[in-house]
Amino acid sequence: MITTFGNDGYVTAALSAGAIRTGRTAAADDGPEAGARAGPGRAPEGCTPSPDPGNPGAARVVSRSRCAGGVERFLCRPASGCLSRPGRPVPPPPMNGPDMRRCRSALLLAAALVYLSAAGSFAGAADGPQASDRIEQCGTVRSGESPIGGAEVTLQQAGDRPGAVPRTLARARSGTDGTFRLTYRRPADPRAVLYLTADSGPRPDGRAARSSAPAPAPASAPVRLTTVLGPARDLPPVVVNERTTVAAAYAMARFSDGAGIAGTAPGLQNAAAISHNLADPATGDVARLLAQPPNGAQTSTLAAFNSLADVLADCVDGQTCNALFDLARRPGGPTPRNTFEAAVGIARAPGNRVAELFALSTAEPLYLPALPTAPDAWTLALRYVGNGHELDGPGNLAFDADGNAWVTNNYEFDPDPHASVCGSGKVLKLTPTGQDAPGAPYSGGGLYGAGFGIAVDPGNNAWVANFGFQGSECATDPSPLYRSVSQFGPDGTALSPASGWTSGGVVQPQGVAADRAGNIWTANCGGRSVTLFPQGRPEQAREISPPDGDLVKPFGTAVDPAGQVWVTGNGSDNVLELSPAGEPVRSVTGGGISRPLGVASDSLGNVWVANSGILPVPCEDGTQADLAAAVTDEPRRAPGASVTMVRADGTTPDAPFTNDGLVLPWGVAVDGDDTVWVSNFGGHRLAQLCGARLSSCPPGYRTGQPISPPGTGYSSNGLERNTGVQIDPSGNVWLANNWQTVPFQTNPGGHEVVVFVGLAAPVRTPLNGAPRQP
Repeated sequence: MITTFGNDGYVTAALSAGAIRTGRTAAADDGPEAGARAGPGRAPEGCTPSPDPGNPGAARVVSRSRCAGGVERFLCRPASGCLSRPGRPVPPPPMNGPDMRRCRSALLLAAALVYLSAAGSFAGAADGPQASDRIEQCGTVRSGESPIGGAEVTLQQAGDRPGAVPRTLARARSGTDGTFRLTYRRPADPRAVLYLTADSGPRPDGRAARSSAPAPAPASAPVRLTTVLGPARDLPPVVVNERTTVAAAYAMARFSDGAGIAGTAPGLQNAAAISHNLADPATGDVARLLAQPPNGAQTSTLAAFNSLADVLADCVDGQTCNALFDLARRPGGPTPRNTFEAAVGIARAPGNRVAELFALSTAEPLYLPALPTAPDAWTLALRYVGNGHELDGPGNLAFDADGNAWVTNNYEFDPDPHASVCGSGKVLKLTPTGQDAPGAPYSGGGLYGAGFGIAVDPGNNAWVANFGFQGSECATDPSPLYRSVSQFGPDGTALSPASGWTSGGVVQPQGVAADRAGNIWTANCGGRSVTLFPQGRPEQAREISPPDGDLVKPFGTAVDPAGQVWVTGNGSDNVLELSPAGEPVRSVTGGGISRPLGVASDSLGNVWVANSGILPVPCEDGTQADLAAAVTDEPRRAPGASVTMVRADGTTPDAPFTNDGLVLPWGVAVDGDDTVWVSNFGGHRLAQLCGARLSSCPPGYRTGQPISPPGTGYSSNGLERNTGVQIDPSGNVWLANNWQTVPFQTNPGGHEVVVFVGLAAPVRTPLNGAPRQP
């Protein structure tokens, strides 16, 4: 047995299984595990603590845990201590003499019991019933650096479907120093998402709720701070403050209503993880991803995040709650009852009452840096870069069933825009929080210079169109390389040969769509045709060639609820409709269709077309230089820049939809509420339009009316020239920073994907046909 009385007040004993069996004490020759797992004041990796209720008012043995390797470990501390994970020791207050003596006695008794039990049958003891499903969670409630005493802290398990009532796991009240401790039973579902709420109200004398003196929480406490913990697991002590509340409200905006947080997998779980990209629950500070480049001082999101926290802080201080709740009420929605609901309201309607909310944030700022002026909307956009040296010209995105983003890449990576680059031979797969998926990026399978074409089929296989993008000084002849489509399995294994799938007349392919039958539809920008891989079988590929002139420079593809396929003709100013069997049905012109690019279907059978107005795609006899020339003297809104809705019968409104959020429309996506999202190849903005489902729009809105600010859209200095836009299962809007604002043709590629957190209605993925709610 190894016994350690740590200077931090912990008492640790470890008995290795081997020592018990042989009757010797653990020593150095037991290997590094024994010493590491007996270290003072740390809960080792692989242990499951089992708190003993003991005497709540005195020093006690608070955990007995069995670690990998057979090490038995006991921790003894006063009742106010808090366990921590390796690398984050959080010491309890020092023990006094009587406490230490009681703890030594408890420790020796516990050690003797373990020895006697092991002498009888150590294996039986290991297999017997244990309280390992009991977990202790500690933390602090505070505003800025000031503790909030008397807050009612509740640990809840989020509902597992929309509208489900969360389950309360434990309750406690924070002490005068803001600290709390909760003990709860581990949920049976390992995917269960847990979160903390801390409710408090103004003190009776009207002083700030953030005072350390207790402020009893009334039944309708106006202050509710929240921290999302995520899936149930052993966690270090956490902080509940305004920053964690803003992070929870934005990430969970589409999973939260007055009853709490609820939703389906994987969107709910991914949203919980994404909240930790905004705020660190262990410290209550800004999360590392938000604090550092390519975010941090390089975009306005950090300052906007702090300003939102300041908006809540004034209510926590008892000053502005009524004004906040009035300003945060969504058009047509109920008035928020507390600060968390107010933050959700702002996240769901970020363009509402912007200036007035900004004024609240400047009254007494706690969190800096903050915004110096009011934004056009209260959106939070994060830049993701994967491993930091792979993205160069991301063209489009597609999500798999787990919410991972597959991303095409135009060019081989080089941070220097003046460097000569050739086409990328990689496809990326990012986790929902922006890291590389295992083994990513992936290569092989014929990849070269992929552009706008990517889709994930019902079997979670990714299909990538090899357009042959490369920098202007690359010496490679792309013509043999831009005649294929690549296929990858869910784990990134190339399923296509080294040359890619080349049958079916593939040439300079761009848009790719997968339908629910597993058919793969590819627009051949350089071939005036569409290639169909029936049920994803390349050996049966066939080319669909409409009458000459009916489809010039085919670019975007989409599948509607009836299985009809729609393909934009960038060079013929039309949209071609194909039957599910691939037979041409009709060519739609008019309605403002002009140099169309992206296309998407809603769940009602309407098709939405992004009209660039001026952008010629670089296929057939066009070049990247032609595209660059078209945007060199970019106007505020290009002539013809608009969105056209094509009804299921092929008719269109008399005029397209226009506003100054549409500068150079490129990509278009429809979310789970049938609202429409449009990316721009200029203007650094994202547009949101009211779709055909008017019940999903603010009261009184009409189809095509901008929900985003009509003069600016949702602008962000984290955006560059955007092509692809897609919605994930958590309701985040992802955009590809395809080209840099000043696109030097040696290497014009941008280096990020940008994610607007919680802005849209979630979509079931993979997207095979029209969007569906999860």
